[in-house]
Amino acid sequence: MNNMKEIASLEATIKTPSAGLPDDIFLFLTRLTPMINVDLLIKNKSNQTLLTWRDDGGRYVGWHIPGGIIRFKETIAERLKAVALSELGAKITFKSEPLAVNEVIIPEKRDRSHFISLLYECALTSPLNSKLQYVSGQAKPGEWAWHDIGPKDLIPVHEMYRKYL
Repeated sequence: MNNMKEIASLEATIKTPSAGLPDDIFLFLTRLTPMINVDLLIKNKSNQTLLTWRDDGGRYVGWHIPGGIIRFKETIAERLKAVALSELGAKITFKSEPLAVNEVIIPEKRDRSHFISLLYECALTSPLNSKLQYVSGQAKPGEWAWHDIGPKDLIPVHEMYRKYL
């Protein structure tokens, strides 16, 4: 078996790793190494927490703190700003040190089962994308809403953040 040939073949399919990876390659990598992600804790003047609805095909369904995995050669600051823009349509500021650092290992899962999660205290510096605001009924993936307390349908992996909500 020539691993170098196989690695070269895989690399040829990835044009710009910093722009993201094909799903199958990303999932393969999550079986080999922990992923580092950032989560954005955003509160308003009423001390409500901003959460978004997640439904990724049944793996996680529920409210969660916006966040994302740091990409290759991307700084933490760049990922925080990119998450705010892509998930909320907004700009943010954030404190330089994480509010919490958690290691998450999910033994029963094969893919996406080991994370180092960095929770950052953030503040909005621009309006949220109003088209993504949850209004009523069943929330849709990507919709956001302010919450007075942590909801009962918080995704299980974010239970570690309940005390911050």
